[in-house]
Amino acid sequence: MPGAEMRGVCCCVFSSTLSYQSFGIQRRSDNGLVLREWAPGAEAVFLTGDFNSWEKQSHPFMQKEYGKWELYLSPKVDKSPVIKHLTKFKLVVLTKTGKYLFRISPWAKYVTKTLDSVTYDWTHWDPPQPYQFQHPRPPRPSSLRIYEAHVGISSPEEKIASYKNFTRDVLPRIKDLGYNCVQLMAIMEHAYYASFGYQVTNFFAASSRFGTPDDLKHLVDTAHSMGITVLLDVVHSHASSNTEDGLNYFDGTDSCFFHGGSRGNHSLWGSRLFNYSSWEVVRFLLSNLRWWMEEYHFDGFRFDAVTSMLYHHHGIGTSFSGNYSEYFGMHVDEDALVYLMLANHIFHKLYPQCITVAEDVSGMPGLCRSIEEGGLGFDYRLSMAVPDKWIQVLKDVRDEDWDLENIVHTLTNRRKGEASITYAESHDQALVGDKSLAFWLMDKEMYTNMSALIAMTPVIDRGIQLHKLIRLLTHSLGGEGYLNFMGNEFGHPEWLDFPRKGNNESYYYARRQFNLVDIEHLRYQQLYAFDRDMNLTEDKYGWLAAGQAAVTTLNQADKVIVFERSNLLFIFNFHPCNSYIDYRVAVEHAGKYKTKLNSDKLQYGGHGRLVQDTEFFTEPLPFNGRAQSFLSALAWIQQETPNTALEMEMNPWGGFSLNFKLFPHT
Repeated sequence: MPGAEMRGVCCCVFSSTLSYQSFGIQRRSDNGLVLREWAPGAEAVFLTGDFNSWEKQSHPFMQKEYGKWELYLSPKVDKSPVIKHLTKFKLVVLTKTGKYLFRISPWAKYVTKTLDSVTYDWTHWDPPQPYQFQHPRPPRPSSLRIYEAHVGISSPEEKIASYKNFTRDVLPRIKDLGYNCVQLMAIMEHAYYASFGYQVTNFFAASSRFGTPDDLKHLVDTAHSMGITVLLDVVHSHASSNTEDGLNYFDGTDSCFFHGGSRGNHSLWGSRLFNYSSWEVVRFLLSNLRWWMEEYHFDGFRFDAVTSMLYHHHGIGTSFSGNYSEYFGMHVDEDALVYLMLANHIFHKLYPQCITVAEDVSGMPGLCRSIEEGGLGFDYRLSMAVPDKWIQVLKDVRDEDWDLENIVHTLTNRRKGEASITYAESHDQALVGDKSLAFWLMDKEMYTNMSALIAMTPVIDRGIQLHKLIRLLTHSLGGEGYLNFMGNEFGHPEWLDFPRKGNNESYYYARRQFNLVDIEHLRYQQLYAFDRDMNLTEDKYGWLAAGQAAVTTLNQADKVIVFERSNLLFIFNFHPCNSYIDYRVAVEHAGKYKTKLNSDKLQYGGHGRLVQDTEFFTEPLPFNGRAQSFLSALAWIQQETPNTALEMEMNPWGGFSLNFKLFPHT
């Protein structure tokens, strides 16, 4: 293809991402309204609503080429638009079989539902004074520390919280905790609240159950004012099977946006699967991403269920061993692959600071390599094996039998040159049927024994110490970014369960009890304080942005892990009953080491057995493949409380000496 022709194709693809400016409803400068839809299987299309007393056939669209339909509504005599702000309306689609179907435009920017209604209405959003953003996007973080959040459950109250609640009550906590990115779930409108936002019905509409579009814009704007990057959890892998308020059977056929027949249905999720070979579908999805970037000023996306997109089998009944034959063959959906490459290419060109994260359980090679290298172009992938490993260990293995070599292998088993977001737990682990790490560790004693006014029981002691160690080890060893699900930073008890018939529509477990961390005498504050200082220490020294760690000690018998990363030295003692005096650790650089983060501090729920200001001096004694070493103490443990972790951090001090950081855990 000649260069000029190629440039023309590229220009066409980029401009197609602005299709949200021509499809749906658009107001012209004279207040006339133009409506455009793509409904190739329709016999006719009409507009109905409050403006015409819901007359079904009074306002027909004109049929255009390529399955397009268009309607022009002249302004009123007073020059105002026929359809005003907050007017409710719908499309009426006449099928080839003669049926009239009520539908919402796929491009609808706002949909609402009354309490007595089952389905949503297309509600015109055209405020007289559009929201004006006040703050620019913050610079892209070099070390990404993500706070995964769901607006609706962000209140301690048994209700659906709002964008305003989140902006006022949660964003300041995220800032205080040292997270520099918030990942918002369930923003794209979904009729079924209990789907956690993963059964999307209206792709361009911000969920109205949390507030208005302007409320969400204010949330993003406020986050930016705090220096917090905002990612959208985007669901382009599938769509809700709803018809009247979703995309399913939009034009009366099953293959408008989706594959026809069984290929267009996900056998486990009961949802519809996009046809990525259709140009109009690709236009729709790329425009959807552009809309969220332009209209709401999001900074990037977490792509959900990428595994389902990549393979014709959608990962169902498939275990991935890492053999390359699993990733390259006829079972790979090349159309989906091309769509993801296009999305990453376009949005990194349009927005160089854009961040894209892939949720893929298969380990697809090249997922996070550049398009130029033949990769898919994502910036990060989620390390989904890590939380599974922690849950498996806590459920099935006694502390003293933990296989540290296997744990470290899981944390470090990632492809070089492909950045990973590591996490000990996310929303997946919190859902009903599972439990948070804290609840696995302490279970029912969290209800009665979390007071700092009484002595810690062995269960609470073990739980608090291991909670800190698991999170820090994951944070420091497991990836190039870190993620925490809201509330887990302070050891949120129990699980998540959205209101549904099975629980009598209860909101009791569909909330985050931030009030627990605000009660001074409860130990939740201690876990919160440790999480905050862990993030602030990373912010200062940047281990996430450094290369992979060099593990120098992995002693299964002693239960000790030592590694160096980003000019820091980390020491963990996971032994349930042994402490060590004069324990030799290896370092590469000579100098003086000081403690920077110590999990045994009283303020973190520790026992205060290590002296914070202790200095450690290296000896020119090679050890474990390093040129230098020194003797350290790994805090002694009482009763059956867990292990001690000693973390050491190195900073250039003077010429070549280093500061050292101790991190014990009991």
